[in-house]
Formats: sequence, C-alpha cells, structure tokens
Amino acid sequence: MTTQTSFRRAADAPALPTGTLAFVLRALHAFRRPYAAMVLFEALSSGCAILMPYVLSRIIRTVTATPAPGASQWAALSGPLMLFVGLAVAEVVLGRIVGAIQIRTGPRIRQGVARALYHYLQHHSHRYMSNNFAGALAHRISETSMGTLQLLWIAATEFWPIFISLSVATVLLFRAHVELGLFSLGWSVAFIACAFWLARSCQPYAFKGAAARSETTGVMVDSITNSFSVRLFARMKHERENLDQRLEAEYRTIRVSSEYAERIRWFQFSAAAALKVGMLWFALRLWSSGHIAVGDFVMAVSLSLLLINEARNLARRLLEFFDHAGNVAHGVRTLVCEHELVDAPQAQARAITQGHIRFEDVSFGYTPGKPVFEHLSVDIPAGQRVGLVGLSGSGKSSFVSLLLRLYDVQAGTIRIDGMPITDLTQDALRSQIGLIPQDPSLFHRSLRENIRYGRPEADDADVIEAARKALADEFIQALPEGYEAFVGERGVKLSGGQRQRIAIARVILKDAPVLVLDEATSALDSLTEQAIQQALDKAMRGKTVIVVAHRLSTIAHLDRILVFDAGRIVEDGSHAELLARHGAYWRLWSRQAGGFLPQVSAPPDTAPAAEGELPEREPEPEDEPPPHLPG
Repeated sequence: MTTQTSFRRAADAPALPTGTLAFVLRALHAFRRPYAAMVLFEALSSGCAILMPYVLSRIIRTVTATPAPGASQWAALSGPLMLFVGLAVAEVVLGRIVGAIQIRTGPRIRQGVARALYHYLQHHSHRYMSNNFAGALAHRISETSMGTLQLLWIAATEFWPIFISLSVATVLLFRAHVELGLFSLGWSVAFIACAFWLARSCQPYAFKGAAARSETTGVMVDSITNSFSVRLFARMKHERENLDQRLEAEYRTIRVSSEYAERIRWFQFSAAAALKVGMLWFALRLWSSGHIAVGDFVMAVSLSLLLINEARNLARRLLEFFDHAGNVAHGVRTLVCEHELVDAPQAQARAITQGHIRFEDVSFGYTPGKPVFEHLSVDIPAGQRVGLVGLSGSGKSSFVSLLLRLYDVQAGTIRIDGMPITDLTQDALRSQIGLIPQDPSLFHRSLRENIRYGRPEADDADVIEAARKALADEFIQALPEGYEAFVGERGVKLSGGQRQRIAIARVILKDAPVLVLDEATSALDSLTEQAIQQALDKAMRGKTVIVVAHRLSTIAHLDRILVFDAGRIVEDGSHAELLARHGAYWRLWSRQAGGFLPQVSAPPDTAPAAEGELPEREPEPEDEPPPHLPG
C-alpha cells in the first residue's frame, strides 16, 4: 500500500486525505467554530427536551401533595410551570439557532468539498479521464460533497442529541431509583453497541450500492452524450435495454443492502418494545412497593417513551450515516488516488522562445510489453513545418501525445529548446503549444467565450479578427445572437465544419510558438479548406509546426515529412525528395483514394520494395491511445 509520504500528488493540487474520517475532518476544519457553536446549542436544546418529564414529575408531585386546588397549590405550581414553559421556549429558540447555523454553513461546506475534489480531479492524467465516465466522475463529486455534509450534520444534530438525551435520562432515573437507572443504562449501552455493530456490518453493502448508482449514472450520461449516434443507428431500443440491464444489476446490489437494513429495523423495534415493557414493569413494581412516588412513575414512563423515539432515530440514522460514509469512502477512493503525471520539483514555467523539438532515444508504450516506440530519435529544428503520415496505428497520434506530455515516456528524453519537457510545468508546456484536433470539443458557452478560451485576456477585436482568419466570422454574424450564441454541449448546435473553424480561431488567437494540427481541415469542404489553409499558412509563420495528415495534399507544401510505421520513422524528407525515392511515401501517394490514405495496407504490388519502404502490415490497435486527443 502506498504511504502518504510517497503519495504522488500534483504540487498545485489540494492535499486531500485518503481516509474517510480524515477527509471529513479536513472539510470541517475551516468551519470548526460555527460547527462547535451548533454542537453547543444542540446540546442545550436536547437537554431542555429531555428535562420536560422531570419538570412534569415535579408538577404531578405538587398536585398530588395538596388534596384540593387553591391559592397555595397554584403558588407551589408557579415555579415548576414557569420552568416547563421556559424549557419549551428555550428548546424552540435553541433549535432554530442551530437551523440558522446550518443554513449558512451547510452550502459552504458542500461547495468547499466539491471545489477541492474538482481541483484535484483536474490534475489527473489523460489516461485516467479516458478510463472513467465523465458523468460518473461528476456524480461522484456531487455525492461525496453531499455525503460529507450529511455525515457532519448527522453527528451534530442526531448522534450528539441522542447521547445527551440518554445521558440526562439515565441520571434522572438514577435519582428516582437505582434500579431504574441501571435498567436504562444497561439498555442504552447494549442498544448502542448492537446498533453500531449491525450498521457497521451494512457499510460494505452501502458501498457497493453507491458504486452501482454511480455506474448507472455514467451509463445514462454516456448514452445521452452520444444521442446523435443512437438516432443515427436507430438504436434507442438497444440503449433502453442496455439501461434496463444496468438498472437490474443496480437493483440486485441495492436489494441486498436494503434487506440487511430491514434486519436492523427488526432489531430496532424489538429493542424499543423491550424498553417500553421493561421500564413500565420496573416502574409499576417500584411504585406498588412504595419505593417511588407517582411523579417518579410518570417521569420514568415518559422518559422511556422519549428514549424509544430517540432509539429509533439512532438506528435509522446509523444506517444513513454508514450509507453516506460509503459514498464518501467510494468518492475518496475513486477521486483521491495518485496522480499519474506530476510536475518535477525542478519544473518551472519557462518560455519556449524558438520551438526546437527533439526526441532522444524515446521508448514508450501504453501497456507493458506492447511498445509503441523503441529508441525513437528525431530532431525538428525551430520554425520547421513537419508532416506526419502513416497508416492508422503507426504512432502519429502517440508522437503528438508525448509532445503534449499527456503520457510520460518510459525511457529517453523529449526536449524543446534544449530543455527536457519534464523541466517545464505541464501548464507552461501546453500553454505554449497550440493544438487543432480532428474532432474539436467546444464548451456549452458563447462563441465569444469559446474563441477567447485560447487567450482569456484578448479583447473583442482580437476575437473577431481570429474568427475572420478562420473564416468563422461570416456564419457567426448570421446567427441571431452573433458571438453571444451558445453552441450546446460539446458544440452540438454547430456543424462539424463550423466547430472546426471555431477551434482554428481559438488556436490562432492563442498564438503559441509550437502549432500542432491533427487533420485540422478534414471536416471542411475543399473550397473552405483551401481558404483556411491560406490562413493557417500565415499562422504558421515563425512557428514550429507539426501536421498529422491522412490527406497527403495538405502536407505536400511543408518543409519536411516523416513517414511512420509500427512506431518507426521509415522515411524522412521533403515531398519532392520522398517521391523521387519511389519508397514508402511514393507508394502511399500513389495509393491514396480521393486524396486520403487507406486505413490498411494493400497487398504488395509486383514492383520490388525500395530500401526503407513502408512494410506491408495490418495496423495494430494498441499502437494508438484508446481516446482521441483532447480538443
């Protein structure tokens, strides 16, 4: 098990504990004073409530002590009656003070937990995000923050008042008679111990139930997010059946937990009945033998009824407590795990001034035993425009992922301007690399905000100029809301070409020294592509550019082309040089259909393969990362 001292955590991430109790106490720390005040007022309120039967016994004692009502009896009753009214008023006022503290403190505690978990989640790796449902992670943050708050509330407003009530009631019963006190004390200790043990045993089932609910939410979010594909393939019934299967599995998991909880309720009601019958029997026996007065008899019976109500609350709240504890434990286990990629202690936010990229003897694989690159070395001088080509699975996207440090290499070094990229903070590295992905993702925000995301401090004129360069201004102006129009989740309100142009405008505005284009114009028609290509050519000036392409015509004008196969660079040169060699690139150029490369290798032709020619092979899926590069 990883110790806390060796726990890998991003330097900027909050130091969240990995234990449930420590996590809850951390959330409470900033609000410990109002919480302590709430505990105090709750104790006073509970004390007022449990003292009622005692004051009632004094009233009955006074009434029975005088045979006929009169002025003397009312004078004797004035004190107990005023105390009774005072306790009733104090109980209400103190309880509402507790409520006022809850109203003001509760949302802040919940928001603080959600904020800290989201901050911590941001530092998880691309691999972690790809392996988890986005909806399930959001649901886990929500349930963990709410569960943390509920644990604190149950402890302060349920367990603590019950403890006060049981303690005061036992003291009062001891004052009435030792046997009543001993019976109350014994019952309370046995009940609390058994209820705690049973509820604690139920926690693993509650944990599994929370995990099942989270997974169901993730399945629903995944289906809703891909609603276009569901409609396109007419698979709505299939998705409903898939959800039904998930819900059935969730039901089986939760039913086990519920059945166990029902056993606890059987214990709860049986114990309450034992207290009711036992206390009445003891009180009657003591009264009949003259050991207690009528007032003490009424107090004992009244206290037993109050304790029964408190006992039912305790058993119910213990179940809820461990249910919430299961949610928090699951959330902490899921979210507060080690960060795969962390900045080195010496990492700094240095500027990339030239953009000289160098891979030195790099070895990398997504899974052990399946290398993508082995001893890969390549040098890209500053300001050079380089195209990456090759069949699917050849390593092009992996090359870009490593440059962006979405993954760490297992061996070798990647340098920019002579600096290992591990000596740069991740934010500094990525803020100086502009990426236009093949399938860009936009925020459900205005078009202006989406473009300005590339440079938050840019003014409106810069945003509009970037949109014009990306040929996006015309369609934006045609919208009723213009630049204030919202684009929908992931930009679903826009066409693929429109999303691509917004992504291009965003990167043009970013103006980073290194530019990466991953099939940046694939979603555009040929005329728009030609126009945007001219804008991109202007944006490329003075930058180091890497272009991943399947349409070879889009990279023919670049300074240099790298041909990938099976994680190796099998050819390196300009478009003209590579065609003149009649090797791997020449064959790809000759075989492309409609300007695009084939997805798989064709059978070898009769011509002999030139030296260094791209070998015929089926692409291996594991050569590429499971997800697309992020937008």
